[in-house]
Amino acid sequence: MTTSRIRRAAVAVAAAAVLPFSLAACSDSGKDEASGAGAPASSAPAQETASSAPADSEMTPDGPFGPACAGVPKEGAGSFDGMAKDPVATAASNNPALSTLVTAVKKAGLVDTLNNAQNITVFAPTNDAFAKIPKADLDKVLADKDMLTKVLTYHVVGEKLTPKQLENGTFETLEKSTLTTKGSGEEYTVNDSSKVVCGNVPTANATVYIVDTVLMPK
Repeated sequence: MTTSRIRRAAVAVAAAAVLPFSLAACSDSGKDEASGAGAPASSAPAQETASSAPADSEMTPDGPFGPACAGVPKEGAGSFDGMAKDPVATAASNNPALSTLVTAVKKAGLVDTLNNAQNITVFAPTNDAFAKIPKADLDKVLADKDMLTKVLTYHVVGEKLTPKQLENGTFETLEKSTLTTKGSGEEYTVNDSSKVVCGNVPTANATVYIVDTVLMPK
């Protein structure tokens, strides 16, 4: 009897000694599995977000874009900050590259019309755009107020257009006919021929897209 009791006691002591180590091993294994499973789940969305952000920003520029933007003054009334404070006709008058357009707007008596309009888009031809028109033809248009008004109001849309809207759009102009836009990123055309050379320029009451060819209503 004494020997049997001693053997049972020894077995109980051995079992009691082994049990804590087994529980500890299970606990450590659970922690490793949990941490291993959690790491990929938390890192995957972060990688996906980081990779998608640049693509979105490239497709829809937030500020002015295009090769001709480099020629805009860095400071003063003709700079982007300066133009943003003035209504569109006044802002254009402070940009040397738009002096022919400003002359045409004054001849047509549209300065107040453009400055008092709200939330419009102006496709503004550069001096070089007007220079593409034969001088005799340009002089004829500038001398005909009705024709000049028709041409200039064809460059104005009655809403502020974002680059995203220009990707494939058709818009009614103040002249009452439509123009079309196509493109993506920082390259857009109007009516398949006039290129945006400096776009998404803000003024106090309008968004301006400077173009390299004068738009003619059909």
